[in-house]
Order: sequence, then C-alpha cells, then structure tokens
Amino acid sequence: MSDLTLTTAAATSPEAAPRTPPASQIGLRGWLRANLFSSWINTAVTLVLAYLIIRWTIGFIEWGVINAIWSVPENQTQACRDLRGVGACWAVITEKHRFILFGTYPYEEHWRPALVCLLFVGLYVVSAMRRFWRWELALVWVATLAVIGVLMWGGVLGLSYVPQERWGGLPITLILATFGLAFAFPLAILVALGRRSKLPAIKALCVLYVELIRGVPLISLLFMASVMFPLFLPEGMNIDKLLRAQIAIILFAGAYLAEVVRGGLQALPKGQYEAADALGLGYWQKTGFIILPQALRLVIPPLVNTFIGFFKDTSLVLIIGIFDLLTAGKTAIIEPAWQGFGIEVYLTVGAIYFVFCFAMSKYSQDLEAELNRHRRR
Repeated sequence: MSDLTLTTAAATSPEAAPRTPPASQIGLRGWLRANLFSSWINTAVTLVLAYLIIRWTIGFIEWGVINAIWSVPENQTQACRDLRGVGACWAVITEKHRFILFGTYPYEEHWRPALVCLLFVGLYVVSAMRRFWRWELALVWVATLAVIGVLMWGGVLGLSYVPQERWGGLPITLILATFGLAFAFPLAILVALGRRSKLPAIKALCVLYVELIRGVPLISLLFMASVMFPLFLPEGMNIDKLLRAQIAIILFAGAYLAEVVRGGLQALPKGQYEAADALGLGYWQKTGFIILPQALRLVIPPLVNTFIGFFKDTSLVLIIGIFDLLTAGKTAIIEPAWQGFGIEVYLTVGAIYFVFCFAMSKYSQDLEAELNRHRRR
C-alpha cells in the first residue's frame, strides 16, 4: 500500500476525527469557570459581590415594590411619611408626573407636548433605519420639526398660543438635544476639515474656535448667552432665552465633535487620500464619497459617547431658568406636601435619561458591527 493511501486512511479513521473540548470549557459553564472562578481569590471575590448584589436587589424590591405606596389622596402624604423610609412613595410620581414631563405647559393642552415627544421618538427610529438614509429623510426632518413647532407654539389651526416661557420638562430636553446635535454635527465636520486645511487663515480660525470653546465650561457659555449676549444687541431687539441656550449648546457640542471627527480623519491611512487623488476626484468629491464615510465609521464609539454626554448636559440649562426634565423634577418636590420624596423623583428622571442613553449606546454598537462587518472577513 502506498504512502498516500496510508495517509488518507489515517486522516479518515475515527481516531483522527477532531475532538470536541470538554463541556466544562465551553458555553456558559466554561465562561464562568474562566472569568469568575479561575482561582480561589477570584472565587472569593465573586461570591462576596454576588452576596452584596443579591442582598441589595432584595432590599430594593422590598423598598420599591413590596412596601411602596403607589397613590394617596391629593396632597395627603401622611401615609408616605409613616413609612419612614421603609417603602417608596411612588404617589409623588402619580401626582406630579405631568409637571415633571411637561413643566408649566397649560394642563388642558398637555396632549400637545406628549405628541411632540412621540414625534421626536418616531423621528429617531426612522432616522436609525439605514433603508431610509436617502435625501427624502431631510424632508421628513423638516416636516416633523415644523409640526413640532406648530404644536408647541400654537396660535394656528385653532391651537391656543403658548409662549416659550411655559415650555418645560421632557420636550425641552429633547428640543435642546435634537437641535443641538443636529446642527453641531455638520458644524463639527466643517471645523474638522478646516483644521486640516492648507489655508492658514481657515486653519487658524478653526483652531481658535475649538480651543476657545473647549477651554471654558458649558455653564460659562450658557451664562454668556443668557446675560452678556443681550447687551450687544441693538436696543429693542431681544432673542428668546431658549434660542440663546440652544446656540450655546450647538457651539459647545460642535467644538468637541470636531475633535472626534478630526481623529477619524487622521486615523485614515494616507493611501486612501492618494487613491482618491489618483481617480481625479475634486476636493469635495474625495471628502464626501471616500474620506468622510470611512473616517466617521472609525469614530462611531466616541461620537456616540459625545452624543450621550451632551444629551445629559442639557440639564445644565437650569442655571438660566429653563425648565428641562431635571429642573421640572426638582421643582415638583418643592411643594411642602411632597418634600422629602426626592429619591423617587430622581430615580424616575434617571430612568428616563437611561432609556434614551441606552438606546443610543445599543444602536451605535449594532451600527458599528454592521458597518465594520467586512473587516472581520
């Protein structure tokens, strides 16, 4: 029998078949053994942390569910105070949820800001679907934002007029975050490209803008927009406080996003620029079709991290008297009848922030995995 025949027979024999690893090294059992119980120190730490987590979870369930009070007669909070911290008083949320969500907006018109919140969420969902990434999406944004403006202001189509001073709660947070990031992102792209420009004047201007804005906290910009900016306006001219805060947030977010985008541009291999030049593409064609798509794909995690940070930073507008979601929550417990139940309110507000931030984080992970799928081949 030839050597080739012997080799073939050995390869196809049962003894040569690939052997599967032991059950203790694969699956959930293998992961637990490798990560949580790999040594006696690791095992001890795991058991202690598990005990603390289970104990905290049981305590929270007892406080937040079993011993909690969910409703009380109007402003009669003695039943909640009798608990003395043993149970949660979710009655404050039942009683004040409209104020927390919509601020001082007229009570009988609360359906309008509620519909605005749903429109914002629907706009986010549609914009997240790649099959809608066409030029028509810009028209959808314009139409939706126009409807949101009509609903919030009113004064047309039989809707009563509501001044911006009465706006508050979740709609304000969504308005500041959506408009802020929507306008800051294209500004950031232009500034990032300007910092890499070969024209000294443009590069110096972009560097000055980024370093100046990043060198001061957002609170100072909000103060400048609220207090100092009106002093430079002509007599009799006044810009709404919400618009001034929105401009400050746009400028602040644009500076930070510009550095993230610039990092993506610098991380791109030089060969991509040379290949685009070899194709004879102009500057804007090269940037729009080849450079920017790849650069933005590389910086999806830091971009979304910045988005999440600025979504939460909108709560800083409370220092200039704008009733965002957090400010409305803090104001809801100023009433003497509900003082002392701030934990329940802050947990509720925190849960709302968490839902939006977690959705952005989860979407960014899926988008990054989808766009970088070719790299794993």
